Amino acid sequence: MPAISNKEIIVLEEGSVTLPKGFTAGGMHCGIKKKRLDLGYIVSEVPATVAGVYTTNIFQAAPLLLTQESIAKENKIQAVIVNSGNANACTGEQGLMDAYEMQKGFANELGIKEHLVAVTSTGVIGELLPMEKVKTGISQVLQTKYATEENFKNAILTTDTCIKQVAVQIKIDGKTISIGGAAKGSGMIHPNMATMLGFITTDANIAHEDLHGALKDITNQTFNMITVDGDTSTNDMVLVLANGLAGNDQLTKDHPDWELFKSGLKLVSEELAKKIARDGEGATKLVEVQVNGAYSHEAARAVGKSIISSNLVKTAIYGTDPNWGRIITAIGYSGIAVEPNALVVAIGPYKVFENGLPCPIVEEEVKEYLEMETVKILVELNQGNENATAWGCDLTYDYVKINASYRT
Repeated sequence: MPAISNKEIIVLEEGSVTLPKGFTAGGMHCGIKKKRLDLGYIVSEVPATVAGVYTTNIFQAAPLLLTQESIAKENKIQAVIVNSGNANACTGEQGLMDAYEMQKGFANELGIKEHLVAVTSTGVIGELLPMEKVKTGISQVLQTKYATEENFKNAILTTDTCIKQVAVQIKIDGKTISIGGAAKGSGMIHPNMATMLGFITTDANIAHEDLHGALKDITNQTFNMITVDGDTSTNDMVLVLANGLAGNDQLTKDHPDWELFKSGLKLVSEELAKKIARDGEGATKLVEVQVNGAYSHEAARAVGKSIISSNLVKTAIYGTDPNWGRIITAIGYSGIAVEPNALVVAIGPYKVFENGLPCPIVEEEVKEYLEMETVKILVELNQGNENATAWGCDLTYDYVKINASYRT
């Protein structure tokens, strides 16, 4: 497993949710999809402190309602059962009953209390789950032949073209703390959560209130700063489970290594967010927008999200067209008061706008830069000291093809 040292944080690109002590995962094909894996799980040896963030869509799917209700009982979760291929959203009372049946069934298999099981679903909206297939799958999924992390990571995917995973390790109180993450997401992705599921595990001992606060803050800087197509789904959820098996002193905001832990959690979240943006349906490029010099962090975020959400910017990048006017336009309708003559915009290393005027460029050089797999746009507002970064992807013909036949 390749490791890259980053100050006090070791990044393990191939690490995932089973790297932290006491976590296992697996997955199988139960029949929701025609052939691909569609039922997965994560289990902790002991109940874990949990924090979650959820979609802002008014139409929250049944599994989200159940999971939030369960977490509220004692802020603990020991297991997660997740299906793909069917969102169990807009399915009324029957959908809620089906989610509870999934929870009860997996809790019985594990011999734990029902409220210690979180339920998540992703896939087609408005169709009831094939519960006989799901129930049979739940009764079998813990078998040794299905109990691999690789199976879990594949079981959560829908239109994704690749798995998303990363893990880090840090030292706290002389103990090695691991933080691992896996996610799915490719379409219906927009800031303020998207059609994405994120699962983060850690063996750190941490107080619930502080874990929840850290996740909320980090989500605003990572998962809420990506977009693919401007759609916010009914099923989005990120869960962090901390089982304490590393044996460190309990982490709180007052712990001397609190910022180190939070940096590790942010790094995992940011890498997962970037992988989701890069894997946007039909995408060929990851687009990163860095906004500097804003008068507030909120202003920097608004400008970045406006640019990354612009279909005109996204299609220009796909077509390797250095049409910087589309970037300027997106800044102008971001809702942030910007001084045009103070603004500087660059596409990669090429400055294209300054002092209210275009900068001379060699267009072929900028076009060549836009052919790269990662395209960076830099915006200097020169109005303050706050910064933000947003991530997205280009918009291609294949996005239309994929979504025109999503259910077929």
